Amino acid sequence: MITVLFFAQVRERLGCAQIEVPFNDEVTTAESLRQHLAQRDEKWQQVLIADKLLVAVDQTMCDWQTPLTDNSEVAFFPPVTGG
Repeated sequence: MITVLFFAQVRERLGCAQIEVPFNDEVTTAESLRQHLAQRDEKWQQVLIADKLLVAVDQTMCDWQTPLTDNSEVAFFPPVTGG
């Protein structure tokens, strides 16, 4: 299983903080997971296909081609600012 976490506005817009997704041959990268989840419905598609969405795998910021394994933890979140 892949644990998927949603933070900040992503969590608020989806109404969901965490889900589990089976690891399989179709979900092998952060991008393929995003595409898989976006197929749920229009709201999920709008939130997850946003240009500025960020992703982390196993608590490390990464790009969309980062490979996933069984038991990966993937987090989706909007850009953050500080100061």
